[in-house]
Amino acid sequence: MPATLRLTREPRPFPIELRRGRFEILVDGERVGSLANHDAVEAQIESGRHEVTLRKGRYSSRTRTFEATGGEVVDFRCTGTTVWFIFLASIMKPDLAICLRRA
Repeated sequence: MPATLRLTREPRPFPIELRRGRFEILVDGERVGSLANHDAVEAQIESGRHEVTLRKGRYSSRTRTFEATGGEVVDFRCTGTTVWFIFLASIMKPDLAICLRRA
């Protein structure tokens, strides 16, 4: 029985997102969709250990590893950079550009 991976892009009223546009969703290195602002996306995944990453051009989130069991819904929330000094740091360390966390 497959599990479900749900990604939600949280709107931030203040401050604004400094990394904008659609984020590409990668599960185990394979593209499974994209995520716009104020969007939620679900993808069916097999049971087991997986990695999820979000990308926008050369910028990305840190890779998150998780276990999924059949019938389970695994939730993650994300947002683009909202703090200017992290935005600047992401120029040198691109995996700081998108915040991805387990809900």
